Amino acid sequence: MKKKKPVYDHKILIKKNDKVEVIAGKEQGKTGKVLKVIREKNRVLVEKINMIKRHMRPSPTTGQGGIVEKEATLHISNVKLICGKCTEATRVNITQTNDGKRVRTCKKCGELIEG
Repeated sequence: MKKKKPVYDHKILIKKNDKVEVIAGKEQGKTGKVLKVIREKNRVLVEKINMIKRHMRPSPTTGQGGIVEKEATLHISNVKLICGKCTEATRVNITQTNDGKRVRTCKKCGELIEG
């Protein structure tokens, strides 16, 4: 059986360790650092955002078990990147530098975004 290729709805311009703001849902207005980007599902895992409780069974890997609180993923469309210079949630533009390198820039202030 042939494995299907994942379908990407959005251009994923958010990377690991970027600072983002949640723009929709119950966590709206909160900011955090991106821990993981799941490209196949168009989702991101943000530090201390969208916390859920999981009931874990005791095992050698999890230890004692019990109720564990951890982050759940958010859809990529529900977060916006925070610019380092203007410190606002902004859309991202891809521009090409003189040496041919493609970089992310802030649409509000035009500043380069590291990463």
